[in-house]
Amino acid sequence: MPTALITGITGQDGSYLAELLLSKGYRVIGVARRSSTMTSERINHLLDDITVVQGDLHDQGSLLSFLEEYKPTEVYNLAAQSFVPTSWNQPALTGEITALGVTRMLEAIRFINPKIRFYQASSSEMYGKVLEVPQSEETPFYPRSPYGVAKVYGHWITVNYRESFNMFAVSGILFNHESPRRGLEFVTRKIADGVARIKLGLAKELRLGNLEAQRDWGFAGDYVEAMWRMLQQDEPDNFVIGMGETHAVREFCDIAFGHVGLDYKEFVVQDERFYRPAEVDLLIADPSKARSKLGWEPSVSFKELVTMMVDADMARLNGK
Repeated sequence: MPTALITGITGQDGSYLAELLLSKGYRVIGVARRSSTMTSERINHLLDDITVVQGDLHDQGSLLSFLEEYKPTEVYNLAAQSFVPTSWNQPALTGEITALGVTRMLEAIRFINPKIRFYQASSSEMYGKVLEVPQSEETPFYPRSPYGVAKVYGHWITVNYRESFNMFAVSGILFNHESPRRGLEFVTRKIADGVARIKLGLAKELRLGNLEAQRDWGFAGDYVEAMWRMLQQDEPDNFVIGMGETHAVREFCDIAFGHVGLDYKEFVVQDERFYRPAEVDLLIADPSKARSKLGWEPSVSFKELVTMMVDADMARLNGK
């Protein structure tokens, strides 16, 4: 039975990845940040089948001890301060976790067992002020937030350890991937939740920032399959994962409200408080390398993703 260690197990991606690995016969060890109360609603249904340990990417010692005790064959580093707006309010903390945390994990692997296969969760936010459209593995980075800058560091330190120490270390440059498990602070879930509240008479309006910002959105459950496939290759490499299509926040609103028979124009209010200091206007993936080398294909369309999220929040707020 192979063993996988997942940092950020309690997050959206961690929960879907844990489900996938369990279905493939893995023993799954999840690392969750130390706190007085662990937020585990995304993995409550898995707690009988996985082992959750408390640890932190700040703490080199805990990472060393986990690798020594559980002897994983694969490590998936999904932990990060991952909410972009917060990275402007807490830029140093974002750097400590999202950038230097990657180095600490790589150092722990190098010390304990450099044959462990390592996955680093990179991000399309690294492209920022895009220098070419669409964005591929060869597109230069131009991050536009402390989060994006930290992710660029994490990406390049992964490449550096791969080349310097002959480690199997890969970087998955994932474009926006959403699901009903997305946090309410993210715009896609904020829209889905807002639609459900308005439809059910629990709210009268939805305040959003830039409706013209464009993203390449896909389903998180599809994207964790790509993570796993990267670690099954003969040679380590970097891969862009995305749908290869772009949609504006406005279009997301149109589909979400339309799904419940409403017109978004009657309820959505643009609020400058939700604009970013430096906006990322257009992100669109070129996933051709992943499709050809990994054999990866998404199973959920953009429209299916939007309606899935709205339906889930309608059911949640209805108490079903």
